[in-house]
Amino acid sequence: MTESEPGIGPGERLALNRMGSFVWDLARGALELDAGGMTVFDLAAGEFDGTVEGLGLRVPEEDARRLAAAAESALAAGESAYGSYFTVQRRDGEEQWTHTQGRILRRSDGTPERIVGIVRDATAELAHSTLLRKLESARAKQTTIVQRTTEALSRAVTVDDVTATLTGAGALERLGADGLALGLVENGTMKIIALSGETLEILSERRFTRMDGQLPLSQAVLTRQARFVTSLTALGEEFPLLGPYLERIQYDAAAYLPLIAQAKAIGGLVLFYRRRTEFSPEERNLCLGLAGIVAQSLQRALLFDQEREFATGLQAAMLPRRIPEITGGEIAVRYHSAWSGREVGGDWYDVIALPRDRVGIVVGDVQGHDTHAAAIMGQLRIALRAYAGEGHPPSTVLARASRFLAELDTERFATCTYAQVDLETGGVRAVRAGHLGPLIRHNDGRTGWPNLRGGLPLGLASVFEQEEFPETRLDLVPGETLVLCTDGLVEEPGTTITAGMDALAHAVRSGPQEAGALADHLSDRLWERWGSGDDVALLVLRRAPDPGTHRAPRIHQYVHQADPEGLSEARYALRQALRDWGVPQLADDVELAAGELLVNALLHTDGGAVLTMEVLPEPVRRIRLWVKDRSSVWPRRRTPGEAATTGRGLLLVDALSSHWGVESRGDGKAVWCEFEAPVEAG
Repeated sequence: MTESEPGIGPGERLALNRMGSFVWDLARGALELDAGGMTVFDLAAGEFDGTVEGLGLRVPEEDARRLAAAAESALAAGESAYGSYFTVQRRDGEEQWTHTQGRILRRSDGTPERIVGIVRDATAELAHSTLLRKLESARAKQTTIVQRTTEALSRAVTVDDVTATLTGAGALERLGADGLALGLVENGTMKIIALSGETLEILSERRFTRMDGQLPLSQAVLTRQARFVTSLTALGEEFPLLGPYLERIQYDAAAYLPLIAQAKAIGGLVLFYRRRTEFSPEERNLCLGLAGIVAQSLQRALLFDQEREFATGLQAAMLPRRIPEITGGEIAVRYHSAWSGREVGGDWYDVIALPRDRVGIVVGDVQGHDTHAAAIMGQLRIALRAYAGEGHPPSTVLARASRFLAELDTERFATCTYAQVDLETGGVRAVRAGHLGPLIRHNDGRTGWPNLRGGLPLGLASVFEQEEFPETRLDLVPGETLVLCTDGLVEEPGTTITAGMDALAHAVRSGPQEAGALADHLSDRLWERWGSGDDVALLVLRRAPDPGTHRAPRIHQYVHQADPEGLSEARYALRQALRDWGVPQLADDVELAAGELLVNALLHTDGGAVLTMEVLPEPVRRIRLWVKDRSSVWPRRRTPGEAATTGRGLLLVDALSSHWGVESRGDGKAVWCEFEAPVEAG
């Protein structure tokens, strides 16, 4: 080439010569390399024949095809330049990355004539680029590890939550480790609270160790210096106590990290690795960052658990230590605390022994979710117990409790339901103050929410001078169950309280008969369903069943005044019992008489009726039917005219039965009638 050749000036020639240049005559197929180009290709003067094919001495066949394809593509597309990376096999066997950049020179008619360009050694450039890519990839991986660990631990509330996050599914992958051990400092000892990874379970043999520096984790915590180990064998020689265990675990390296929070060493973290021979500065910083995240989460969890223990301890101290034994029934209570630290509530329950062998039961809730609510609950529970123990009626008990709460130096109010139960007669006198009423399960499995009249919440009732808490009379027949609870058992976020009440009724219907077993059943079913965001107090009272004896069996049924299914259920129960007792032929007469007595009680009294049927074996076997109500007005037999539509009920009873009568029963009466059993029935 000469200075007169077009397209190449003195400046370009100088730059090209420093790198190595070439001229490729497309018409002749001749390729000219300058001294720099020969050096780049590691060719001696006698080795190169001046053709493109002659480069095959140093350029692998696959790279040569890629170079040719790049040039042909540029020529065919009418482009003026192209570039490509390829490898050169140097005479010493080393592989050299090389870059070429060519400029296509064309005649005036556009026909390509020559390609001039440069070639340069790009090994250092690509090596630096590869290193940058590796560093960027490692940095992105470390960022991901930190982000994922921080996100996972942000949801951990208790120490158990922290350990579950660090040892659960995908936890080790999230941390970028193959094994993990987590310890807490407690009273001068290191307590291992979490282990994760193959073969690490053997370390549980040293779950408690003294903080004397004879183990690498305790040393790291005492010195507050992290230690990165790439030879566990050498570590065993330094710490003989750990030696026997290191021989049995399958790891090559480990990072012993102190957990520092608020300038205090609270524990230690060990991350184990396989196939690792070094810890780069970036990897060490990552481990230290992870230790800081774990330390903050663990410190937060420890504080939460301490607050939780304090709050639940205060709450437990305010609740009754034991439930008195009762005659004629069984009582079970359950309490479930909320989960949010000191955010315990003022829910409570109580069982109070009353004069004349009665029992008082109460379930209530003080406004708020804090230790103040729990303290007020304790005071209110004691006051209500005192008023009830004095023998006051339920309405008076709540009125006095409301006045007591209003006089306290607090703006809190409380809701509750209180009932006095006579388990001998089954009579229940219930009142409520802004609270959920009781649920009753009948002997036939049906459940119902009695219409309990109520007043304002305690405290508010006195502030607004409306201390009226009307009583509601209920009957609890033998075998029936009464359930009291706070709203935490029936309220679920996002649903109405009626949905929760329906769920509770269904769980009661499907639950076992015994009070304790039913309480456990409700706890397992509903607390798991609703969650643990609110306190729950639950009280279950069951009146002892009264089946009679083998020779003198007995059944009881309560028919609510507003329950249209009650009459049909009662008739079915009577017919089934008579069949079981061997006198099915009496079913029609007994059903008709029972229907007349029940309808008479439901129409002419204010409340439901208790139906009892029993066998009287002596002196002659007969069936006796009782219908008890709360009215003191006795029925009278009338003689209706031919056009009368009522007044024949007792006439039918008199005609169907062998005897009938009326007896006083406490605050009401019982109408009875008897049917003689056929002799062949035995």
